[in-house]
Amino acid sequence: MPFWKRKPKDADKAPTVRPEEQTVEPVHESHAPTRLLSYRIANLQGVGARPRQEDSFTFVNAMDVVKMRDEGLLAILADGMGGMQDGKAASEAAIASMRADFQKLDRTGNIPQQLCRMIDHAGDCVLSMLGGAGGSTAVVCLFYEEKLWFACIGDSALFLLRDGELCRLNREHNVRNERYLASIRAGSMDPSFGREDREGHALTQFIGMQGMDEADFLLKPLPLHDGDRILLCSDGVADMVPGPALRACMEASAPQEVCDKIEQAVLAANNPYQDNYTALYVQCGY
Repeated sequence: MPFWKRKPKDADKAPTVRPEEQTVEPVHESHAPTRLLSYRIANLQGVGARPRQEDSFTFVNAMDVVKMRDEGLLAILADGMGGMQDGKAASEAAIASMRADFQKLDRTGNIPQQLCRMIDHAGDCVLSMLGGAGGSTAVVCLFYEEKLWFACIGDSALFLLRDGELCRLNREHNVRNERYLASIRAGSMDPSFGREDREGHALTQFIGMQGMDEADFLLKPLPLHDGDRILLCSDGVADMVPGPALRACMEASAPQEVCDKIEQAVLAANNPYQDNYTALYVQCGY
Protein backbone atom coordinates (compact mmCIF):
# COMPACT_ATOMS: atom_id res chain seq x y z
CA MET A 1 0.00 0.00 0.00
CA PRO A 2 1.50 3.37 -1.00
CA PHE A 3 2.47 5.86 1.68
CA TRP A 4 -0.15 8.49 2.33
CA LYS A 5 -0.95 11.07 4.96
CA ARG A 6 -3.52 13.71 5.82
CA LYS A 7 -3.06 16.73 3.57
CA PRO A 8 -2.48 20.07 5.37
CA LYS A 9 -5.50 22.33 5.25
CA ASP A 10 -3.37 25.18 3.88
CA ALA A 11 -1.94 22.96 1.69
CA ASP A 12 -6.63 24.83 -21.18
CA LYS A 13 -9.18 22.82 -21.76
CA ALA A 14 -8.06 19.26 -22.11
CA PRO A 15 -7.87 17.73 -25.59
CA THR A 16 -10.52 15.18 -26.46
CA VAL A 17 -8.72 13.62 -29.42
CA ARG A 18 -5.62 11.49 -29.43
CA PRO A 19 -2.44 13.35 -30.45
CA GLU A 20 0.23 11.57 -32.37
CA GLU A 21 2.92 9.83 -30.40
CA GLN A 22 5.45 12.37 -29.22
CA THR A 23 9.05 12.01 -28.16
CA VAL A 24 10.41 14.56 -25.70
CA GLU A 25 14.20 14.78 -25.55
CA PRO A 26 15.99 16.71 -22.82
CA VAL A 27 18.38 19.60 -23.35
CA HIS A 28 21.94 18.66 -22.34
CA GLU A 29 23.48 21.61 -20.51
CA SER A 30 27.19 21.77 -19.77
CA HIS A 31 26.70 21.43 -16.01
CA ALA A 32 24.11 18.63 -16.26
CA PRO A 33 24.81 14.89 -15.98
CA THR A 34 26.09 13.32 -19.19
CA ARG A 35 23.00 11.09 -19.49
CA LEU A 36 19.54 12.45 -18.78
CA LEU A 37 16.24 10.68 -19.19
CA SER A 38 13.97 11.47 -22.08
CA TYR A 39 10.22 10.92 -22.05
CA ARG A 40 8.12 9.35 -24.80
CA ILE A 41 4.41 9.95 -24.35
CA ALA A 42 1.09 8.84 -25.78
CA ASN A 43 -2.56 8.72 -24.73
CA LEU A 44 -5.90 7.09 -25.41
CA GLN A 45 -9.47 8.17 -24.76
CA GLY A 46 -12.92 6.76 -25.51
CA VAL A 47 -16.55 7.45 -24.62
CA GLY A 48 -17.51 3.85 -23.89
CA ALA A 49 -21.25 3.35 -23.35
CA ARG A 50 -21.76 6.81 -21.85
CA PRO A 51 -23.62 9.56 -23.75
CA ARG A 52 -20.61 11.89 -23.72
CA GLN A 53 -16.97 12.16 -22.68
CA GLU A 54 -16.47 13.57 -19.17
CA ASP A 55 -12.78 12.69 -18.67
CA SER A 56 -10.19 15.41 -19.32
CA PHE A 57 -6.41 15.34 -19.49
CA THR A 58 -3.37 17.42 -20.32
CA PHE A 59 0.39 17.34 -20.79
CA VAL A 60 2.33 20.54 -20.02
CA ASN A 61 5.76 21.27 -21.58
CA ALA A 62 5.65 18.09 -23.66
CA MET A 63 6.50 20.01 -26.85
CA ASP A 64 9.05 22.43 -25.38
CA VAL A 65 12.27 20.65 -24.44
CA VAL A 66 13.77 23.71 -22.75
CA LYS A 67 10.76 24.21 -20.48
CA MET A 68 10.54 20.48 -19.89
CA ARG A 69 14.12 20.47 -18.61
CA ASP A 70 13.76 23.69 -16.59
CA GLU A 71 10.21 23.29 -15.26
CA GLY A 72 9.41 19.59 -15.64
CA LEU A 73 6.89 17.58 -17.62
CA LEU A 74 3.41 17.75 -16.07
CA ALA A 75 0.71 15.13 -16.76
CA ILE A 76 -2.81 15.44 -15.33
CA LEU A 77 -5.80 13.13 -15.68
CA ALA A 78 -9.23 14.13 -14.33
CA ASP A 79 -12.29 11.85 -14.43
CA GLY A 80 -15.48 13.91 -14.20
CA MET A 81 -18.14 12.20 -12.11
CA GLY A 82 -20.93 11.14 -14.44
CA GLY A 83 -23.43 10.48 -11.66
CA MET A 84 -23.31 14.13 -10.63
CA GLN A 85 -23.89 17.46 -12.31
CA ASP A 86 -21.75 18.21 -15.39
CA GLY A 87 -18.72 15.98 -14.85
CA LYS A 88 -17.12 17.38 -17.99
CA ALA A 89 -17.26 20.95 -16.66
CA ALA A 90 -15.81 19.74 -13.35
CA SER A 91 -12.87 17.89 -14.93
CA GLU A 92 -12.09 20.74 -17.34
CA ALA A 93 -12.21 23.35 -14.57
CA ALA A 94 -9.96 21.20 -12.36
CA ILE A 95 -7.34 20.85 -15.07
CA ALA A 96 -7.48 24.54 -16.01
CA SER A 97 -6.92 25.49 -12.35
CA MET A 98 -3.99 23.11 -11.92
CA ARG A 99 -2.35 24.19 -15.18
CA ALA A 100 -2.48 27.80 -14.01
CA ASP A 101 -1.06 26.92 -10.59
CA PHE A 102 1.75 24.93 -12.19
CA GLN A 103 3.05 28.14 -13.74
CA LYS A 104 3.62 29.46 -10.19
CA LEU A 105 5.29 26.32 -8.81
CA ASP A 106 8.39 27.01 -6.69
CA ARG A 107 10.77 24.18 -7.58
CA THR A 108 13.09 25.10 -4.70
CA GLY A 109 10.22 24.72 -2.22
CA ASN A 110 8.13 21.82 -0.95
CA ILE A 111 6.91 20.27 -4.20
CA PRO A 112 4.61 17.61 -2.63
CA GLN A 113 2.81 20.23 -0.57
CA GLN A 114 2.45 22.48 -3.62
CA LEU A 115 0.95 19.65 -5.70
CA CYS A 116 -1.56 19.02 -2.91
CA ARG A 117 -2.38 22.73 -2.84
CA MET A 118 -2.98 22.58 -6.60
CA ILE A 119 -5.58 19.87 -5.98
CA ASP A 120 -7.01 21.84 -3.06
CA HIS A 121 -7.34 25.00 -5.16
CA ALA A 122 -8.94 23.02 -8.00
CA GLY A 123 -11.42 21.69 -5.45
CA ASP A 124 -12.31 25.21 -4.37
CA CYS A 125 -12.83 26.25 -8.01
CA VAL A 126 -15.12 23.32 -8.81
CA LEU A 127 -17.02 23.69 -5.54
CA SER A 128 -17.59 27.38 -6.25
CA MET A 129 -18.72 26.61 -9.80
CA LEU A 130 -21.04 23.65 -9.07
CA GLY A 131 -21.87 24.11 -5.40
CA GLY A 132 -20.95 20.55 -4.45
CA ALA A 133 -23.24 19.03 -7.08
CA GLY A 134 -20.39 18.00 -9.40
CA GLY A 135 -16.89 16.66 -9.02
CA SER A 136 -13.83 15.03 -10.50
CA THR A 137 -10.93 12.78 -9.62
CA ALA A 138 -7.35 13.83 -10.35
CA VAL A 139 -3.95 12.23 -10.86
CA VAL A 140 -1.19 14.86 -11.08
CA CYS A 141 2.33 13.75 -12.04
CA LEU A 142 5.44 15.92 -12.28
CA PHE A 143 8.50 14.47 -14.03
CA TYR A 144 11.38 16.71 -12.97
CA GLU A 145 15.13 16.18 -12.59
CA GLU A 146 14.79 12.45 -13.35
CA LYS A 147 12.28 12.01 -10.52
CA LEU A 148 8.52 11.57 -10.23
CA TRP A 149 6.32 13.50 -7.83
CA PHE A 150 2.58 12.85 -7.72
CA ALA A 151 -0.61 13.81 -5.89
CA CYS A 152 -3.97 12.11 -6.37
CA ILE A 153 -7.57 12.28 -5.21
CA GLY A 154 -10.45 9.96 -6.04
CA ASP A 155 -10.15 6.54 -7.67
CA SER A 156 -8.19 7.16 -10.87
CA ALA A 157 -5.04 5.03 -11.00
CA LEU A 158 -1.29 5.53 -11.28
CA PHE A 159 0.81 2.52 -12.29
CA LEU A 160 4.55 1.92 -12.61
CA LEU A 161 6.03 -0.90 -14.70
CA ARG A 162 9.68 -1.50 -13.76
CA ASP A 163 11.78 -4.58 -14.59
CA GLY A 164 8.67 -6.54 -15.54
CA GLU A 165 6.85 -5.78 -12.26
CA LEU A 166 3.64 -3.74 -12.34
CA CYS A 167 2.60 -1.91 -9.19
CA ARG A 168 -0.02 0.68 -8.37
CA LEU A 169 1.54 3.76 -6.77
CA ASN A 170 -1.57 5.45 -5.39
CA ARG A 171 -4.56 4.38 -3.34
CA GLU A 172 -8.26 4.80 -4.06
CA HIS A 173 -10.35 7.16 -1.97
CA ASN A 174 -13.47 5.01 -1.75
CA VAL A 175 -15.67 3.31 0.84
CA ARG A 176 -14.04 -0.10 0.33
CA ASN A 177 -10.54 1.21 1.09
CA GLU A 178 -11.71 3.28 4.05
CA ARG A 179 -13.38 0.24 5.60
CA TYR A 180 -10.34 -1.92 4.90
CA LEU A 181 -8.09 0.64 6.59
CA ALA A 182 -10.46 0.68 9.55
CA SER A 183 -10.23 -3.11 9.74
CA ILE A 184 -6.41 -2.92 9.75
CA ARG A 185 -6.50 -0.45 12.62
CA ALA A 186 -8.79 -2.90 14.42
CA GLY A 187 -6.23 -5.69 13.98
CA SER A 188 -7.51 -7.48 10.86
CA MET A 189 -5.31 -7.89 7.75
CA ASP A 190 -7.94 -9.59 5.59
CA PRO A 191 -7.70 -7.90 2.16
CA SER A 192 -11.17 -9.17 1.20
CA PHE A 193 -12.78 -6.93 3.80
CA GLY A 194 -15.42 -4.78 2.13
CA ARG A 195 -14.82 -6.30 -1.30
CA GLU A 196 -18.46 -7.35 -1.66
CA ASP A 197 -19.81 -4.06 -0.30
CA ARG A 198 -22.35 -2.67 -2.77
CA GLU A 199 -21.23 0.85 -1.87
CA GLY A 200 -17.54 -0.04 -2.03
CA HIS A 201 -16.81 2.04 -5.12
CA ALA A 202 -18.44 5.21 -3.75
CA LEU A 203 -15.82 7.97 -3.51
CA THR A 204 -14.92 9.40 -0.12
CA GLN A 205 -12.73 12.20 -1.53
CA PHE A 206 -12.96 14.07 -4.82
CA ILE A 207 -12.38 17.50 -6.29
CA GLY A 208 -15.44 19.70 -5.81
CA MET A 209 -16.84 18.09 -2.64
CA GLN A 210 -17.61 19.88 0.59
CA GLY A 211 -14.91 19.10 3.16
CA MET A 212 -12.25 17.66 0.83
CA ASP A 213 -9.26 17.28 3.13
CA GLU A 214 -7.12 14.38 1.97
CA ALA A 215 -4.80 13.62 -0.93
CA ASP A 216 -2.50 10.71 -1.67
CA PHE A 217 1.08 11.83 -2.38
CA LEU A 218 4.77 11.08 -1.99
CA LEU A 219 6.76 12.89 0.69
CA LYS A 220 9.91 12.17 -1.34
CA PRO A 221 10.09 11.81 -5.12
CA LEU A 222 10.48 8.45 -6.82
CA PRO A 223 13.82 8.29 -8.70
CA LEU A 224 13.14 7.30 -12.30
CA HIS A 225 15.13 4.63 -14.14
CA ASP A 226 15.83 3.93 -17.77
CA GLY A 227 12.98 1.75 -18.99
CA ASP A 228 10.39 2.86 -16.42
CA ARG A 229 6.85 3.05 -17.77
CA ILE A 230 4.18 5.12 -16.02
CA LEU A 231 0.44 4.99 -16.70
CA LEU A 232 -2.22 7.39 -15.44
CA CYS A 233 -5.72 6.10 -16.12
CA SER A 234 -9.37 6.56 -15.19
CA ASP A 235 -11.31 3.71 -13.61
CA GLY A 236 -12.78 3.02 -17.04
CA VAL A 237 -9.39 1.47 -17.80
CA ALA A 238 -8.25 0.26 -14.37
CA ASP A 239 -11.49 -1.61 -13.64
CA MET A 240 -11.64 -3.26 -17.06
CA VAL A 241 -8.07 -4.49 -17.64
CA PRO A 242 -6.68 -6.92 -15.03
CA GLY A 243 -3.11 -6.47 -13.82
CA PRO A 244 -1.47 -9.23 -15.90
CA ALA A 245 -3.19 -8.01 -19.08
CA LEU A 246 -2.28 -4.40 -18.33
CA ARG A 247 1.35 -5.37 -17.78
CA ALA A 248 1.40 -7.19 -21.13
CA CYS A 249 0.00 -4.11 -22.87
CA MET A 250 2.58 -1.84 -21.24
CA GLU A 251 5.43 -4.07 -22.37
CA ALA A 252 4.85 -3.13 -26.04
CA SER A 253 7.83 -1.32 -27.54
CA ALA A 254 6.25 1.92 -28.81
CA PRO A 255 4.13 4.27 -26.62
CA GLN A 256 1.25 4.51 -29.09
CA GLU A 257 1.27 0.73 -29.44
CA VAL A 258 0.91 0.50 -25.65
CA CYS A 259 -2.15 2.76 -25.77
CA ASP A 260 -3.64 0.89 -28.72
CA LYS A 261 -3.28 -2.42 -26.88
CA ILE A 262 -4.86 -1.01 -23.71
CA GLU A 263 -7.81 0.31 -25.70
CA GLN A 264 -8.22 -3.06 -27.41
CA ALA A 265 -8.25 -4.74 -23.99
CA VAL A 266 -10.91 -2.31 -22.71
CA LEU A 267 -13.11 -2.93 -25.75
CA ALA A 268 -12.55 -6.71 -25.55
CA ALA A 269 -14.14 -6.69 -22.09
CA ASN A 270 -17.38 -5.80 -23.92
CA ASN A 271 -18.93 -4.23 -20.84
CA PRO A 272 -22.43 -2.94 -21.71
CA TYR A 273 -21.99 -0.25 -19.04
CA GLN A 274 -18.47 0.73 -20.08
CA ASP A 275 -17.45 4.02 -18.47
CA ASN A 276 -15.48 6.73 -20.27
CA TYR A 277 -11.87 5.59 -20.47
CA THR A 278 -8.70 7.66 -20.61
CA ALA A 279 -5.02 6.88 -20.13
CA LEU A 280 -1.77 8.86 -20.29
CA TYR A 281 1.44 6.92 -20.84
CA VAL A 282 5.02 8.07 -20.18
CA GLN A 283 8.04 5.94 -21.08
CA CYS A 284 11.45 6.84 -19.65
CA GLY A 285 14.70 6.19 -21.47
CA TYR A 286 18.15 7.40 -22.38
